[in-house]
Amino acid sequence: MEIDGTFIEDTYAEAFTLRAARLIITADSLRWATIAAKTMIGFATSVIGCGCEAGLDGPDVARTPDGRPGVRVLLFARSAEALQDQLVRRVGQCVMTAATTACFDDLPSEETVRVGSVLRFFGDGHQVSKVLDAALAPPGAPPRPRRIWRIPVMDGEFVGEDRFGVRKGVAGGNFLILGATPEAALRAAERAARAIREVGNVILPFPGGIVRSGSKVGAKYRKMIASTNSPYCPTLRGSVASALPDGVAAVYEIVLDGLGVEEIERATAAGVRAACGPGVLRISAGNYGGRLGKHLIRLRPLLSRA
Repeated sequence: MEIDGTFIEDTYAEAFTLRAARLIITADSLRWATIAAKTMIGFATSVIGCGCEAGLDGPDVARTPDGRPGVRVLLFARSAEALQDQLVRRVGQCVMTAATTACFDDLPSEETVRVGSVLRFFGDGHQVSKVLDAALAPPGAPPRPRRIWRIPVMDGEFVGEDRFGVRKGVAGGNFLILGATPEAALRAAERAARAIREVGNVILPFPGGIVRSGSKVGAKYRKMIASTNSPYCPTLRGSVASALPDGVAAVYEIVLDGLGVEEIERATAAGVRAACGPGVLRISAGNYGGRLGKHLIRLRPLLSRA
C-alpha cells in the first residue's frame, strides 16, 4: 500500500487501557483558560515517568457550564485512584492558581472521583457548596447531583466541581514516520499532529504532539522498564538489528490517547494521510507482539476503510 508515494507497512500499533477523565476549564478570557490548561498538562507525557498522560482535547468549547470561554483537557492514568491524585494536584496547583478560572467535569459516568470535595479544604472553612443547575449538565449525564464548591481566593472565587467522571480509555496508539531527511520527517510529523488535533476525544501528550525518543519495552539495565527504540535509531544502524530501510535518516513517532478505539483509529487515519508525501519513505507502527495491550490498530485495513 502506498499513499502519495509513501509506503505503508503491513503492521499494527499496540494500545492499552487506562482510566480517563475529561474536564472543562473556563475563565474570563480564552487566553486565561488556555494558560491554565497548558500549565495543568505540563509534565504529563507518559505514565512511565509522569504518573499520567494529558493534553488539550479538540477545539475550544462552544458551550460551557458557566457561559464563559473554555477549553477541554483529557487526562489518563493507570487507575481511578491515580487519576484522582493527579486531578487534585493539577487542578489545585495549576487551575485554581490561574486568574479567573473555574473547572468542571465533562465526562458523564457512573464511576467518579473526588476533586472539588478535596480542594475545598483550601477555603479554610469559608468554602460554600451548591448544586449545579441540571440544565448545565453535560448531555447524556447520568442522574446524579452535580455539586460545585465555591472557594474564596484573592480575585473572588474559584469554582470547582465536587466529583469528576472516570471511564476506560485507550492509550499508546501510535505510528512512525520514516523520513529521507530529518527536515522532511519533522514537517510530516507536524502535518500529522495538526490533522489529529481536529479529531475530538483524542490527545497528543508529547511535546508538540511528536516523539523523538521512542521507546521499546525492557533494557539491558535491570531497573529500566523501557529504553530507547534502538532498531529505529539511525546512529545505531551498524551495531544493532536495524529496522530502518536504506535512505531513512530520521524517525518521528506520533503517540495518541483517546476515549475509545474508534477515536484512536479515526485520528490515526487522519494523521497518517496528512504525513504521507515527498520525503516520507515509510509509515510504520510500534508493537510488542501483542504483549503490551489488547487493542491492535492495524494500519492497512484502517487506511483502506478511511
